Amino acid sequence: MTGRLRPTSQRPYRFLMSTAAAGALLVTGCGVLPGASGDSRETLTVVTFAPGGAAKPDMVDTLNMSGMTAMARAYARWVNNNGGLDGHRLRVVTCDESDTSTGAGNCARLAVKEKAVAVVGSYSRYGSSFMPPLEAAGIPYIGGYGASEEEFSSYTSYPVNGGQAALLAGNAGQLARSCERVSVVRPDTLGGDGQAWLLGTGLTDAGRPEPVDIRAEESATSYDEAAGRALQAAGADGGCVTAVLGDRTGTFFDSFRRLEPSYGNVRISSVLGSVAQPLIDSTGGRNSPFEGAYVTGWYPASGDARWDRMREVIRKHAFGDNRIDPADTGVQTTWIAYTALSEAVKAIDAPRITGRKLASALNRGTPVDTGGLTPKLRWRYEDMLGSSAYPRIVNTKVTFQAVRDGRLVADKKGFVDVTRTLSDASTKG
Repeated sequence: MTGRLRPTSQRPYRFLMSTAAAGALLVTGCGVLPGASGDSRETLTVVTFAPGGAAKPDMVDTLNMSGMTAMARAYARWVNNNGGLDGHRLRVVTCDESDTSTGAGNCARLAVKEKAVAVVGSYSRYGSSFMPPLEAAGIPYIGGYGASEEEFSSYTSYPVNGGQAALLAGNAGQLARSCERVSVVRPDTLGGDGQAWLLGTGLTDAGRPEPVDIRAEESATSYDEAAGRALQAAGADGGCVTAVLGDRTGTFFDSFRRLEPSYGNVRISSVLGSVAQPLIDSTGGRNSPFEGAYVTGWYPASGDARWDRMREVIRKHAFGDNRIDPADTGVQTTWIAYTALSEAVKAIDAPRITGRKLASALNRGTPVDTGGLTPKLRWRYEDMLGSSAYPRIVNTKVTFQAVRDGRLVADKKGFVDVTRTLSDASTKG
């Protein structure tokens, strides 16, 4: 994920859909389904968790990733209407992680209680809370958002993207193509130190000078001072400013826009998760401060035809659920994670699927074809980056995008490999 965000709920977790309701909607019983091989195939139970955006009374800003759990339920309706996953009915249980360590741990323990075969397409910053219960129960964590370090180190995690590390490494490469000087505005935290390090490594690898490091308060309501320093350091001619402040990135660029006329034309940049199509739309579209910005992402731009099947599933099976935005990176990650689950289940081709069978299939190198939304994914030892900092990363590819006429579009065709920068940053670190 990009940037730290605030806790959202007083309750450690709650079902977005109760277990009974989930069963009523998504499960109609076990047995032979259309397309099954004649054996009695057991229902598969999986869990998807994410912050639901439930605010505490004294909180204004809350993290809401409920589109991910809603996408999981829409996916289940789709596959169950089409014979299930290799003949298995799919039962999805959802949990509001509340963006707290307690909520994350409780959602993981819920997966154990529900005898889930996997946690799929989920979001949490608290890997140290949710991963140990899953590891102890042998439940694979497939396709997390990439918001916690443990997703890229735990033996039971199967990430589908390279997390924030890949985005920052890619952002450095994207900036290096046209920026003579770069100012990076990032949180004044330990995580922010890592952001600056990755960007610096990527820029120097590309023959550019190290960026000017501008530390900023995570939860500020105004960034005039940081914006002024970033603009002054970047300079008007060939200078760029990149900001990775999570949900405060929009606030920073509001300050930037007010000050920019005094400094000339400076190019701006960020990464998906800090800047996405919904934020661009809500800040004016083609009149947004992000017009012309460089943005590094994990996947193709949201208007790409490779997302058409996901859009069709949302249209037909989400029943108008406005929490699901097909341009949201979380929704996209959940779709890709369930694609990985489907491929693993088909490879096993057995009446009964367990978490350990899924993990074994993935460890053996079951390939996952995501229809071009990512490179083909495998989680064998030889497929992993293997660096000390990011040992479980198997997808080191990113996309370069730019905001044109208010829309995120491809800035460079295809994927860009950031393996070198990730490896160099880990070695030098």
